Amino acid sequence: MDSDPFVVGGRTFTSRLLVGTGKFASHAVMRDAVLASGSEIVTVALRRVDPTRLGEGDIVDFVPPGVALLPNTSGAVDADEAVRLARLGRVGTGSDMVKLEVTPDPRTLAPDPVETLRAAERLVADGFTVLPYCSADPVLCRRLEEAGCATVMPLGAWIGSNRGLRTRDAIEAIVAQAGVPVVVDAGLGVPSDAAEAMEVGADAVLVNTAIAVARDPVRMAQAFALATRAGRLGYLAGRGAVRAATEAEASSPLTGFLDQPSAPAAPTPPVPTPTVPTPAVPPATAPAAAEVARA
Repeated sequence: MDSDPFVVGGRTFTSRLLVGTGKFASHAVMRDAVLASGSEIVTVALRRVDPTRLGEGDIVDFVPPGVALLPNTSGAVDADEAVRLARLGRVGTGSDMVKLEVTPDPRTLAPDPVETLRAAERLVADGFTVLPYCSADPVLCRRLEEAGCATVMPLGAWIGSNRGLRTRDAIEAIVAQAGVPVVVDAGLGVPSDAAEAMEVGADAVLVNTAIAVARDPVRMAQAFALATRAGRLGYLAGRGAVRAATEAEASSPLTGFLDQPSAPAAPTPPVPTPTVPTPAVPPATAPAAAEVARA
């Protein structure tokens, strides 16, 4: 799909599947899953990066070469903490991209809309390419775009819930108004969820838990890659008209040869009536004639 690039902050990518690096059984499994996914962007929590151990087995060392690193501010509870983490991450990783997360509620990990917008404004002013994780709120997404964010990243369901695209209607509304890429982030549980998000017009999806906790993370990563591509192709192809629930339309036309009048049948030749011969009356014998004469 090289002819359909995914552009974020002026950088062009081919894959539309972003992959998270948390919850994997090991860094090596994470690396293999990222390679299998074909992803060109991976996100890593800045709290998990130890700048003093870079090159010595830190998680960043297992990110495959050529894959862009997207540090995230996971765990930040307000704008101040998110900005501090982003700045530390830029020093530690050299990346100006940041996935902005402000999640003060430990139960739902729902993004704080007010603090997210405040942090986004400050980070954009500080030269970051900001990809904000947010609720599936069309108004908030518009405000984040106006603040200069490179994408908006509305949730599909609660983080790590694997519940699928619960916010489909809102995602469609966000896609319809967006002037920046829309990346559905969080809650996608199976490949068909990714396909559904792409089919309704999302530009990309970010998946972590569904891949990391799968029985076979590498295969699941491959499945998500295929589903993301299929969903995008389906969106580009354009869905046909959706008919009412009580109506049907035949796939094959009901006009044509099936209802053409039949050709007139060839005339049936008349069946000749058999001629029954009239039996001849034998001539009267001589004795019989004499008897008539005497009578």
